[in-house]
Amino acid sequence: MVMTGAFSRRLHASAARLLLATLVALAGLPVFAKDEAHPTGHERPWSFAPLTEHAPPVGEEKNWAQTRIDRFLLADMRAAGLEPAPPAESRMLVRRLYFDLLGLPPTTEAVEAFADAAARDRPAAVRDLVEELLQSPHYGERWARHWLDLARYTDVTASWLDSTASAWLYRDWVVRSLNEDLPYDEFVKRQLAADLLPGLSPEENAALGFLGLSPTYWKELQLPPEIIKGTVADEWEEHVDALGRTFLGLTLGCARCHDHKTDPVTARDYYAIAGVFASVKFADRPTISEDLWAPVAKARAEVAKLEAEQAALKKKKPTPEDIEARLAKLSEKIAAIQKATPHYHVPTANGIVDAALYVKPKDDGKHGTKLEYVDGKARDLEMHMRGDPNVVGETVPRGFLSAFPADDGKPRRFQRGSGRLELAEAIVEEGAPLAARVMVNRVWRQHFGHGLVETPSEFGNAGDEPTHPDLLDDLAARFVANGWSIKWLHREILNSAAWQQSSIAPESEARDPGNRHYARMSRRRLEIEAWRDAMLAVTGQLDRTIGGNAIDLASETNHRRTLYGKIHRRDLDQMLRLHDFPDPTAHSPKRPETTTPLQLLFTLNGPFIRQQAEALGKSLAEQPSAPVEARVESAYDRLFQRPPTTRERELGVAFLGGSPDLGAWTEYAQALLGSNEFLFVD
Repeated sequence: MVMTGAFSRRLHASAARLLLATLVALAGLPVFAKDEAHPTGHERPWSFAPLTEHAPPVGEEKNWAQTRIDRFLLADMRAAGLEPAPPAESRMLVRRLYFDLLGLPPTTEAVEAFADAAARDRPAAVRDLVEELLQSPHYGERWARHWLDLARYTDVTASWLDSTASAWLYRDWVVRSLNEDLPYDEFVKRQLAADLLPGLSPEENAALGFLGLSPTYWKELQLPPEIIKGTVADEWEEHVDALGRTFLGLTLGCARCHDHKTDPVTARDYYAIAGVFASVKFADRPTISEDLWAPVAKARAEVAKLEAEQAALKKKKPTPEDIEARLAKLSEKIAAIQKATPHYHVPTANGIVDAALYVKPKDDGKHGTKLEYVDGKARDLEMHMRGDPNVVGETVPRGFLSAFPADDGKPRRFQRGSGRLELAEAIVEEGAPLAARVMVNRVWRQHFGHGLVETPSEFGNAGDEPTHPDLLDDLAARFVANGWSIKWLHREILNSAAWQQSSIAPESEARDPGNRHYARMSRRRLEIEAWRDAMLAVTGQLDRTIGGNAIDLASETNHRRTLYGKIHRRDLDQMLRLHDFPDPTAHSPKRPETTTPLQLLFTLNGPFIRQQAEALGKSLAEQPSAPVEARVESAYDRLFQRPPTTRERELGVAFLGGSPDLGAWTEYAQALLGSNEFLFVD
């Protein structure tokens, strides 16, 4: 492999830094240079520095650059002895845009319309198409899935939770927020504290699903408090770690037992934030106003009592006739209450409320544990020595990271309730430089296939340094200056000449196989969601309805987008599991990309792909008046938005014969649906 000197040095420096961090962590020693401003002694990572717009370099070929991004990248390419690849041809670019922004294939008409517009003014044609796709409701569906990977989203979670039947409300809230271009700083705040922000409608309580759908661990309350305290502390650690990785790109969970081994994050910092999560509990939150909700809450409480009475009666065996009559009467009462209560069946969002949690022995003196929640109250946590909640030290006030002091030079302290809202505000205020860099890098990575920082949820000293630090800083600073608008960020990236390059560049591939200098576009394999959705689209079966309840993906009648397939945290759908879908129990910053025999077997024998092949084959077979050659061309038009080559046409006709039956058309359709051209985007 050929590497430029600068790239090679970055690679070796990153590996050496990771090795050093591992060794010193095992030895329990401090790492990196002393920083007198922070008690851990670790230097502040590059990502903590204030944001600054950088003047982009001025290259010789000013006409190539279309946005500021291009000028940064062109200078880097030239320094590495590379030249930009030619612009992508129209069909390639339109397919790329559609899959990047919508996760769906374009029609041939869309490709042709773009080609006509590009012939007159290509930059304007790209701008117009980008704008059109950003206004599509399907844009939010595509980009919501990227966020849900980070948020550990699930439709079915632990059986011991009261309810997750309305988990889809959080998923739909993310879709809606992205479609409306909710500023990212507000996007963060609502997911942690929508119920505490003034002026929001109750429907915004759905945003609390980021916390309300968090993984939970079973607590066997027959066990002593010493054991249950450990389970509860593990839960808090999961919440702190997910928050840190998602919004700040920091592994805050590493500071549970001791000061962070590589970053300026102390154990006190960890417990200052963990205290926020020790001050909340899971709760279904109403999505209607309080005056409408009050009678619903009362009615549901009455129904819960009646249902408990029913359950107790059903346990009596054999069931006498008088018990059957009592059960019937209880059912009538339940139905009457439900019918008489307006909005009784309105869905409630999976969320949280403020309530301090204490793990205590049972009051009756017997073995066991009770979880005591004090509603509306908050608590500060004692430090757990070496992470053990049964060996505690000083109490730490709830607050933000000491590496991000507020205006008074001290870390912000949380004093309003649990501190959720203050935590969210601190992330996008004191922590704004870090939060902005992390989000910009996530969006960049989805568009280019790899990030400016290749550890998207590790922006501390143990993570990779940016390959283009000035570009990342400039883009993040302007992201904030433009109101934290994610759609602005899309426009800035997609309108760049760099993103519009061809993926065919032999010299660049030979000299820079990893494409770290962006002298071409990387070829991308579709994720399972886009691949499945594309199959439904080209066979004419895709149901484009937005939002609503999740549906089992294994159902033959499920023709909705994969986003709406039911995600089970403990029992993931087989199709998703085979195709690198992330584990819903954990924050997933990037998906692995595997190639396995089981994926091939799915393409050959999977029920879903067989159903789509039958649908496509049937639509082609039911054109008896059209010659076979014309129907082969129709298949290529629908799947690839291009005519077949002479060789492809000859192969199709030879396989199908003169008067092919439905079976032959189905096999031909399955071969096309399983082809690399359908699975990959150039």
